[in-house]
Amino acid sequence: MKQIPSITLRDGIEVPAVGFGTYALNGNAGVQAITSAIHHGYRLLDTAYNYENEGTVGEAVRRSAVPREELFITSKLPGRYQQYDKAVTAIQESLYRAGLDYYDLYLIHWPNPQQGNYVEAWKALLDAKKWGLVRSVGVCNFLPEHLDVLEQETGVKPSINQIELHPFFNQADMLGYHFENGIVTQSWSPLAKADEILGNETLKGIAANYNKSISQIVLRWHYQLGSIAIPKSASPQRQLENISIFDFELSDEEMDAITVLSREDGRLNNQDPSVYEEF
Repeated sequence: MKQIPSITLRDGIEVPAVGFGTYALNGNAGVQAITSAIHHGYRLLDTAYNYENEGTVGEAVRRSAVPREELFITSKLPGRYQQYDKAVTAIQESLYRAGLDYYDLYLIHWPNPQQGNYVEAWKALLDAKKWGLVRSVGVCNFLPEHLDVLEQETGVKPSINQIELHPFFNQADMLGYHFENGIVTQSWSPLAKADEILGNETLKGIAANYNKSISQIVLRWHYQLGSIAIPKSASPQRQLENISIFDFELSDEEMDAITVLSREDGRLNNQDPSVYEEF
């Protein structure tokens, strides 16, 4: 079992530096995959209301030998429930689905700026924290203008912003903004599309230097950027591989060589948070 380092959030809560994504892990097969991940040393589990698998995650937690308080479980509020009262109810429903007393982190899944309700949703998350339903609160896919509005309206910045981040979309500007504002970055789709990543000559060359897999090189890049990657795999072997990244260090030149792979149109599904709406 691997020991994963932790990162301290602005509210003092510690979060593992690598987590386990659970998107599309459902039912009994999903429970087995997540239980395997916990067994291999993952402590951060990332789910969402819209993944329709909070129950699967909760069942895996109950079946695992690891005490609940040693796990760090995240879920997310969907766009259709951003009005304050709906958001409070959705957070409660999230907990009931998972059979949990609290989440360690709860996030607003997308800003949905055309709806204009994300400040209401943020106030609901802040109250849920006050009531002990969640330990820390954050957002996903928020741009600086959305984050600035949250602080202007409530005086409270998110502890985490989970964004699309991978070698083909390096989010350098967002990383800089987060660093200046004390917000921790989380990376979704950290390994981009497998065929593109695995076929990349730059990554192949760096992997050969360390006798590591390309996935390990990319996940180490995230770690050295200061971002918490949340890779998903149902394969026990790859689960273990994805957290075996703390016994080597990429040079500044290698970090830069990966960072310059980024492209302007690097988003996987063209989901631009300034216009994309999630329900």
